[in-house]
Amino acid sequence: MKYGIAIFPSKAVQDEANSYRKRYDPHYALIPPHITLKEAFEADLETVQEFITELKSIANQTDPFTINIQKVSTFAPVTNTIYLKVEPKQELIDLFEKINRGNFPGSQEYAFVPHITIAQKLSTEEYSDVFGSLKMKDFDLEDRIDRFQLLYQLDNGSWTVHDSFVFGKE
Repeated sequence: MKYGIAIFPSKAVQDEANSYRKRYDPHYALIPPHITLKEAFEADLETVQEFITELKSIANQTDPFTINIQKVSTFAPVTNTIYLKVEPKQELIDLFEKINRGNFPGSQEYAFVPHITIAQKLSTEEYSDVFGSLKMKDFDLEDRIDRFQLLYQLDNGSWTVHDSFVFGKE
């Protein structure tokens, strides 16, 4: 089965992201807006149970922190993906590193760029139009992060929460 690890921001941040995603992101119906901490990986149930123990330990050692989003950015020219840029706070980077140096399978294909995707798989013309208008918009979103989620993929391609891990909770 396919698994991943992500942070789901507050409803206010998700609503802002979804105002763009419903039009520009073909994955809109498959997963809510999120910050990916661990790319999708394959694992069996026994292995996942071992991961859960490790993830609980990581969460217990992590204090809640705040993220800030003030602008959009893009992964162009690699892909025509547009995202809300999450300022790279040390607490978020540390959490990412703890999760990715654990015993989890799979490797990170790209460097960690904290973000929430709002548009992807756009044609070049549509990408230029959308990014051109969004890059002039100021965002002022702040969110308190106090947990992350282990997700699994259903047969229809959508993702659902397997477990949530609350920070600092013994």
